Parts: sequence; structure tokens; C-alpha cells
Amino acid sequence: MPDFAHEHSCGSGLIFGIDEAGRGPWCGPVVAACVCFPDFKIDAELASQINDSKKLSASKREKLFPLIMNSGAYIGIGQASAEEIDQRNILQATFLAMKRALDDSACKGHRADFALIDGNRLPKWEIPCQCLIKGDSLSLSIAAASIVAKVTRDHIMQALAKEYPQYGWDKNAGYGTADHIAALHQYGVTPHHRKTYKPITNLLMK
Repeated sequence: MPDFAHEHSCGSGLIFGIDEAGRGPWCGPVVAACVCFPDFKIDAELASQINDSKKLSASKREKLFPLIMNSGAYIGIGQASAEEIDQRNILQATFLAMKRALDDSACKGHRADFALIDGNRLPKWEIPCQCLIKGDSLSLSIAAASIVAKVTRDHIMQALAKEYPQYGWDKNAGYGTADHIAALHQYGVTPHHRKTYKPITNLLMK
């Protein structure tokens, strides 16, 4: 289970864990969240339940989301749109969403001293940061961020699904499932699709 071992190695100050959701889907934004537990304090029962969002069921994530949001943690959320993904590429758009998450926290008075980022690529930021492969399974802050980002993005896709019910985004979250592909062939590409993603590009070419 994730813990604070990696956070303790990052020095003093406000150590934020950062993760994203939505790099793989064919539509919708990429969403990032940053989470800092001040002085590494967290309710033991809550800590025992937090893990990589991909290892948790949707119902479990939904249950944990408000608990994390109301835990006293410092939290920021940011996103980059499908259009920004097409303009910048998914990696740079992900970094943009992450920076917006940090900026969101800073606007609330909680400016990061260090960022611990899930993955193996580092952005070029002014604040010191470190990447951590499989960080959402190792760092409690990153794991909490992964849940916040995933649930936030799911809610965004559920809202978009009300505008475009044919594509099943409330269930497939924008991934290239059979029902999503069938809807694309029948109804075409929407403004929320990532037009630089190969399956969407191929459809537009046809």
C-alpha cells in the first residue's frame, strides 16, 4: 500500500503528489490533481483505503473522493481540453493540466515547495520536482491525487454524455470501446474528440 516514505525524502515544506486521468481516451479533457497532506497527517482509516485509482472500483473511488476532499488535504485540480491536446500533444497537455492543478492550489493559498509526479517524464517547472514510476502505488499523496483526478474526469464525461448520449461516455469515459466506435461511424466526430488521435484522424480522412 502507498505511504509517505517518498514524500519524507523530498525535504521540508508542502510536498504535493500529482497524477492525471485521461491520457488514453479518444475524447474529452485530460485532468490532473495535486494533493498535499500537511505535516503528512491523515486519518488512519482513510489512509488504509487510498490506493492507485486503477486498482479501485468505480464505487470505491466515488466513496473515497469526498473523504479526500474533506480530509484537510490541500488539493488543486486542472485540465487541458481536447483542443489543447491536439495543439500541444498529450504529454505537454498533461503537464499543462498538472501545472493548472498546482496553480489552483496556489490560488487557495497553498503553494507547492516540491512536486512528486507519477510517471517517468518531468516537466520544466520552476519548482523542484521528481518523477516516480508507479507512484500511484507507492506514494499516498499521488494515490490520493489519482483518485481525485479520475473521479473528476468521470464526472466531466458523465456531463458531456448528457449532451452526446449516443457515444456512451458515461460508461466508457471516452475510450475506444465498441459502442463508442459504432457511434462514431453512425454520428461522426464531435468537438470533444481528439482529432490528432489516429482512430479519429482516420475517420476524418474518410
